[in-house]
Amino acid sequence: MNDLQIDDIKTDENAAMVLLVDDQAMIGEAVRRGLSNEENIDFHFCSDPHQAIAHAVRIKPTVILQDLVMPGLDGLSLVREYRNHPATKDIPIIVLSTKEDPLIKSAAFSAGANDYLVKLPDNIELVARIRYHSRSYMTLLQRDAAYRALRVSQQQLLDTNLVLQRLMNSDGLTGLSNRRHFDEYLELEWRRSLRDQSQLSLLMIDVDYFKSYNDTFGHVEGDEALRKVATAIRDASARPSDLPARYGGEEFALVLPNTSKGGARLVAEKLRQTVAALKIPHNAPSEGASLTISIGLATMVPEAGSDCRLLISAADRGLYLAKNNGRNQVGIE
Repeated sequence: MNDLQIDDIKTDENAAMVLLVDDQAMIGEAVRRGLSNEENIDFHFCSDPHQAIAHAVRIKPTVILQDLVMPGLDGLSLVREYRNHPATKDIPIIVLSTKEDPLIKSAAFSAGANDYLVKLPDNIELVARIRYHSRSYMTLLQRDAAYRALRVSQQQLLDTNLVLQRLMNSDGLTGLSNRRHFDEYLELEWRRSLRDQSQLSLLMIDVDYFKSYNDTFGHVEGDEALRKVATAIRDASARPSDLPARYGGEEFALVLPNTSKGGARLVAEKLRQTVAALKIPHNAPSEGASLTISIGLATMVPEAGSDCRLLISAADRGLYLAKNNGRNQVGIE
């Protein structure tokens, strides 16, 4: 398809841009006169076949009238050149010949011609064929332009849907996955681990003394602290399959598919140390303290008929152990 844009396509279905390629000026003048009184037909003449492609690219004809016999270049070869050029490959070509010869006709159509006329044809027939091929070509251009616009629109819709899906799956404050997405993902990974009989680990993470933090520093600072903790959890998610999520309030979760208890413990301990290293000022458990987190860890290989809530309960028990033993540590069920 040539580079004609939808805005360039004539809206009048009878409009045509004609390019005649013929080495005889008298033929060019005869065709020009025959079309001069026809409304909405623009005529261009090229007497040098070696310039025909460049001329066609420049004026963007809707029909090419092509002489078959010209000095220095065979007309059929030029037809093939039109078909091989991206800007002219679909433009209708009406071959003009001095002979009504079936073999020549067959060769012309094989080369890529759309029509065949013995020159000079009757003017009524020539105009009718020009308008027919031009109209078909413009319909093709409009259809392709519409398809391109549709593809762009579909891609934009897809992009919008992806953005909406991310928003639906995201926690508004932290940008991590929200509780709904966490539940769906954990269920999915539980079934996958059941099928593969692989280990699935879960970290349940709670910000220590967070109510006291909010009471002392206010909810704005509390939100900022949660965002910093969320960033640390996101950074701890080393693989695309790891899912960090906000479970609710100051509690977070990290799903670690295909991860052993030892591997999950390394992730948990590194995360705990990362948050402590942020040195977010806190007044609990004492003045001059820093914000910390407690982590509960559980690892399971699912059994047939089991539920992923077993893993959540086990990680919750680990979190209870961490809290009960003094906080700022990893508890393992």
